[in-house]
Amino acid sequence: MQITRRGVIGGAAIGGALVVAWWALPRNYPNPLTAARGEHVLGAWLKVAEDGVVTVAVPQLEMGQGITTLLPQIVAEELGADWRQIAVEPAAAAAAYPNTKLAERWIGLWDPLAAGLSETSDAVLAERFATSKAFTATADGTSLVAYEMPAREAAAAARAVLAMEAAERWGTTWEECEVANGIVSWGDNRATFGELAVGAAEQSPPDPPPLRPEPSSGNLAGNDPDVPDINSPPRIDLPSKVDGSHRFAGDVRLPGMVYAAIRHGPNNGSELTDFDPDGARGISGVVGVVRNKRWLAVAATTWWAADRALQAMVPQFKTDFPVNSDDITARLDTLLSSGDSFKIAETGFGEEAMTRVDMARRYEVNAFHAAPVETASAVARYTDGRLELWIASQAPEQARSAAAKAVGLSIEDVALYPMSAGGSFDARLEHDHAIEVAQIAKELERPVQLTWSRREEVIRSRPSAPVYTLIGAQLAGGDEGGQTSGAIDALKLRVATPPSTHEFGKRLFDNLTPWAAIRETTGQKDALALEGAVPAYELPSVTVRHIPVETGYPTGRVRGNAHIASAFGIESFVDEIAEASGREPLSYRMSMLGSDVRLAACLQRAASLAEWGGGQDQSGQGLACYRIGDPETGGRIACVATARRGEGGLRVARLAAAVDIGRIVNLDIARQQIEGGLLFGLGIALGHSPVMRGGLPESFEYADFGLPKLADCPEVIVDFLPSAARTVDPGELGAAVVSPAIANALFSATGLRLRRLPLLSGGL
Repeated sequence: MQITRRGVIGGAAIGGALVVAWWALPRNYPNPLTAARGEHVLGAWLKVAEDGVVTVAVPQLEMGQGITTLLPQIVAEELGADWRQIAVEPAAAAAAYPNTKLAERWIGLWDPLAAGLSETSDAVLAERFATSKAFTATADGTSLVAYEMPAREAAAAARAVLAMEAAERWGTTWEECEVANGIVSWGDNRATFGELAVGAAEQSPPDPPPLRPEPSSGNLAGNDPDVPDINSPPRIDLPSKVDGSHRFAGDVRLPGMVYAAIRHGPNNGSELTDFDPDGARGISGVVGVVRNKRWLAVAATTWWAADRALQAMVPQFKTDFPVNSDDITARLDTLLSSGDSFKIAETGFGEEAMTRVDMARRYEVNAFHAAPVETASAVARYTDGRLELWIASQAPEQARSAAAKAVGLSIEDVALYPMSAGGSFDARLEHDHAIEVAQIAKELERPVQLTWSRREEVIRSRPSAPVYTLIGAQLAGGDEGGQTSGAIDALKLRVATPPSTHEFGKRLFDNLTPWAAIRETTGQKDALALEGAVPAYELPSVTVRHIPVETGYPTGRVRGNAHIASAFGIESFVDEIAEASGREPLSYRMSMLGSDVRLAACLQRAASLAEWGGGQDQSGQGLACYRIGDPETGGRIACVATARRGEGGLRVARLAAAVDIGRIVNLDIARQQIEGGLLFGLGIALGHSPVMRGGLPESFEYADFGLPKLADCPEVIVDFLPSAARTVDPGELGAAVVSPAIANALFSATGLRLRRLPLLSGGL
């Protein structure tokens, strides 16, 4: 198909077509979609085949959160397609799919000098950066807020050109045509998408695209016959994941491919010093050994043979600064009380409003791993100065760039084929394995599949940063030395933690090694590392100070991130003030919420679901609430945990949560995300944090993380509140709120106040 006067719509020509964003500022760039035989590209987001199949490009990593259903659902509803005709194609990182919302949130990581000049300048710089760098990263719950409107606009434009083609055939105006269920109709005339696809690709869409009315959340309560239920089509990826046919990087097979295993030293600058090259003699199938300054890899005809050969070679490593958990704890402990701090946030009357401390508590959150079940895996093929990568990456363009640099290629000579991840929890924001598999493939000159063992995953993963928080409050009436009402006049938080997001940013955007990233960021203040430390409550004065701590061990992003520590400290402290002041925990929180009626509604609904009894008389009930995001558009959650001390230790019997995430796109997926977050947080609350000795974890076994098994999972009740607010990602809300709810429940049941996560790290 050739470009015509009407063919400037993206994909109108094979190979050299330009995508034109006709509904926004002029910006042309190559179309990332390619039409197969019988397909016709209608923009950068979708293709229509002559058999009627609509293929939707998804520029976000599917890692279990359901994004390959959510974005196609948005396209299908705006387009007027039947869900049964929808297919999905993972989209390569491209300028057509910039995640400007995430780029703006992370502007301090990729351009710290320009960050914060103004909201307008941040937004403009973020759009330029995300487009020019093909920044499509999947993180921080930005998928819907970043991509819903572009997907709707692309679908609306495609719907218009389909209607235009039909209107030309029928001698009417396209506005009079109806588009629904994959059919364009006008009176008695009907045509399928497939019948119209060839001509539609030649049409020029209207500017702006004709969007349908803003969708609503639908009937959440189930009691209004005039309101339709929320459309929750089944997940597209579910059948293939159930029958085992879904393709991950570990399933890729190429002609002549070999399988590589790898060994790393401690994760803080260790170097390979020695290994026994003759140790693998007699192990059949070994085809090559690749030695790097930091690691040793063996490739063989099977992964098991490669791993056995590595063990037999006994690689030895040295590290100049072996890290121990006791040293990290001592450093955090010392700096929390006496270290220099940076003011991160100040509200109300400011820091000077706090003239005394009537109550103070300290809360500790140890590091924890992301621990996805699927370990890092990637496939690479290096031929004729070009590299191909098959990999699951949350930041594919950054992984592609790092791999290119590692083997001395320009980024244009590297092709990255995005694969799904079998879970991630932010672990796949890192790209070490992309660099390693590229180097191994180049050295061996044949296709290679690299799979990390669980041991290597644990060694090389960057756990969440440890966080020690000292919270002090000035209470109304406390200056008279009598019983206070519990009303908080001023709140101050001192938070000792590494500048973990800046450290992560140096690895992601500057391609620094973990130890170089630590050196570059030592002593920096980091607002994102303290995200959520300003509570949702309307208080006269709140001050948050960050004490940067250099622990000597790399830290990274894990589901929940800073919200885990912020929620645990604040909601535990609020509960302690309520108890000391003789206040009932629910009503005490309600009295401080001010104008946040959405969070208040969540609290009331969670209490109703759990049959809240006030948390008294050893009821075993504990309450917590939390908000992620700003007061206008943030998501809210309240949770009541029921926990008891039994013969086997702490048992959580039930979690009841009420959630407000604005307009809900897919109710089933939203529920899955909240339930998954609650259970992820349960693992953090009751599991085991890694213990470091000499720079290495004491245990490499997955079972030693203490993650909840099926028999440990409580009854989970989740209810969503109707809301017309902007849709919010629900993925981290449950993970954040559950730890303080369980801690407060344990206090209710036993009278023991545990102020450290994991809760049982010091025994019960």
